[in-house]
Amino acid sequence: MAAIDNASTGSAPHHGITKEERKVIFASSLGTVFEWYDFYLYGSLAAIIAKHFFAGVNETTSFIFALLAFAAGFAVRPFGAIVFGRLGDMIGRKHTFLITIVIMGISTAIVGFLPGYATIGVAAPIILITLRLLQGLALGGEYGGAATYVAEHAPKGKRGYFTSWIQTTATLGLFLSLLVILACRTFLGNEAFEAWGWRIPFLLSILLLIVSVYIRLQLSESPVFLKMKEEGKSSKAPLTESFARWDNLKIVIMALLGGTAGQAVVWYTGQFYALFFLLQTLKIDPQTANYLIAGSLLIGTPFFIVFGSLSDRIGRKGIIMAGCIIAALTYFPIFHALTQYGNPDVFAAQEKNPVTVIADQSKCSFQFDPVGKAKFTSSCDLAKTLLAKKAIPYKNEKAEPGAVAQVRIGDKVIQSFEGTGMAAADFKARNDAFVATLGTGLKDAGYPEKADPAKTNYPMVLLLLTILVIYVTMVYGPIAAWLVELFPARIRYTSMSLPYHIGNGWFGGFLPTVAFAMVAATGDIYYGLWYPIVIAVMTAILGTFFLPETKDREIHHT
Repeated sequence: MAAIDNASTGSAPHHGITKEERKVIFASSLGTVFEWYDFYLYGSLAAIIAKHFFAGVNETTSFIFALLAFAAGFAVRPFGAIVFGRLGDMIGRKHTFLITIVIMGISTAIVGFLPGYATIGVAAPIILITLRLLQGLALGGEYGGAATYVAEHAPKGKRGYFTSWIQTTATLGLFLSLLVILACRTFLGNEAFEAWGWRIPFLLSILLLIVSVYIRLQLSESPVFLKMKEEGKSSKAPLTESFARWDNLKIVIMALLGGTAGQAVVWYTGQFYALFFLLQTLKIDPQTANYLIAGSLLIGTPFFIVFGSLSDRIGRKGIIMAGCIIAALTYFPIFHALTQYGNPDVFAAQEKNPVTVIADQSKCSFQFDPVGKAKFTSSCDLAKTLLAKKAIPYKNEKAEPGAVAQVRIGDKVIQSFEGTGMAAADFKARNDAFVATLGTGLKDAGYPEKADPAKTNYPMVLLLLTILVIYVTMVYGPIAAWLVELFPARIRYTSMSLPYHIGNGWFGGFLPTVAFAMVAATGDIYYGLWYPIVIAVMTAILGTFFLPETKDREIHHT
């Protein structure tokens, strides 16, 4: 797989960081923090956005729609990588990531002004998704530019350390978004915040945009790029050189499957899926959940620098592969423990009085209504819809063909009803009665409507979340240096951006949506974890056997 010239150009390592190097790291990182802040505001507010922009469908579908809109920004990130990567290799690193931050800042600010579904109807979610697409395009060009720019300023032997500061920016951007949301929620109160105050964090991006642009205008172009331009060695067709030539394309493919795919699912499981799990499954108060996630990020973030620096001494690949394997082996026990300590009533009820849906499986539909028009009227669908809405874990058991579905809670059995063909008034009466009966049965069995704050073991939850963040730092801290070192300078921006953004945009960005849908389909609150586990194991195998270690490579060659 080795496709990079290992010959040194004589750049000797030096100790300490110069004033110019500090400026490069600070300016690049700060601008990227703001850009991640803009991008992740949406994810942090997905539940509220679902209510404002995806009204008119059932609650489970509404939330999945909100997650799909969140994922839409990730879907187009590879296209942003292609567009802006090409520009970055042709016109320079600095100018390109100036363009990306302007697009991101403006798109985010517009969300703050955008009327909801109740005001402008279906135009609201259409415009919202368009803005998410623009954000994704911008981010697709931002990361590769910032990582390449910083790495090309780094002295030999310190690229892992230098670029690890860029790696902190995604987590710091998320942390900043949570901090601003918490401040607004605390100051305004939950009711006002959910009604209109959620717009304030989006509007603040106008101020952050001004600061970011000013700071980045002070930077000079990458010395590696300037040297290439002077020598006439810059690429005239970076897309062709990156993706139409097998010697480079095979490295792009393996960087994706054996590097960024596993890194991405570990990242999004540890930060976003963990948050959704606290909110949607464990029913922990949103403010408390955000505090817990923010606390874990605060404790865990320095480990980006730790693992980035460590990769300069022992190598990038081993740390990343170890992070993938450890995460895959421990996700199930960690999330079981999150349930046990986060909402012990659910954990105890599930152990003592497990819920089972006994139904003719041919009458059971997938609990996702993409157009908001499906009518779930079979006895199985009615039972599963209600359980999914209440985030109650359940198992499935086959019944005789044509049998009316039953919900067994411990040793108590509650009969569903067949609503197909019923008159609307009769259906409503039967459904209301079923909802009340099932609700009472679940309550009697110990299933709570929300997590009891008095019973939540906050130190243990924080510890578990911090462990998940440390996994993130293992896979993410060294990966920017690794990607930069895999590709020659003339096509570096383009070549590294695409596998990074396919990995993080597609494999990672769709994780919350896919995992939540898997849970809704099966009733198993842990079933969605199979998605990151399988991908992390795949990456560990492919990366170990088919990608090289790169820490000692020279990056100035073209």
